[in-house]
Amino acid sequence: MSAEAPTGSPRVVSLSWGRMEVEGVGTGKDFKLHPAGGRPWDWNETGTRHSPGVLPADVEELLDRGAAVVVLSRGMQERLGVDPRTLELLESHSIEVHTAETTEAVRIYNALAPTRPAGGLFHSTC
Repeated sequence: MSAEAPTGSPRVVSLSWGRMEVEGVGTGKDFKLHPAGGRPWDWNETGTRHSPGVLPADVEELLDRGAAVVVLSRGMQERLGVDPRTLELLESHSIEVHTAETTEAVRIYNALAPTRPAGGLFHSTC
């Protein structure tokens, strides 16, 4: 992680069940966002499932791209868990972390994104 990590992460423009729009990134269902931009979040890349939930491998890309604060969405009905090892990894890197239902996670992320090197994982369904 660079000491000169960029600030200003892409903002989530809209959110509805199964659909998100992110400035400069596009439209899709789930996203990984970070100070360098973002991309769709494909759970199959790391074997993510609702339980145990967000895995350490899911957040590593955010850290590699300069995130100093991370927002993890739990899904619109909070069915997506967060593996305790993920929180341990973030804590070991002194990363501020927020977990919340997706609508609230987007609100938190959008508040942080303009001025902080924010990263986020967003799940727009259950």
